[in-house]
Amino acid sequence: MHRPGMISIWFFIGVLLLVYGILIMGAGIYGLSHPPNVKLADLNVGVWWGGLLTVLGLFYTLKFKPRRGN
Repeated sequence: MHRPGMISIWFFIGVLLLVYGILIMGAGIYGLSHPPNVKLADLNVGVWWGGLLTVLGLFYTLKFKPRRGN
């Protein structure tokens, strides 16, 4: 896979997904109190998509986090 002492690329991808998920979910939660003028606004896509990205980001970040002593 990778040499000891190196950080996996999947850790950085997890952090990126986590940050994007939090930002998108925050915008979706804001949209709940200020609904946009679009047809399917009641589906709350920003909340669902942000939640999915946050869960995936947490999974990758925790699974591939750098460990001491490797």
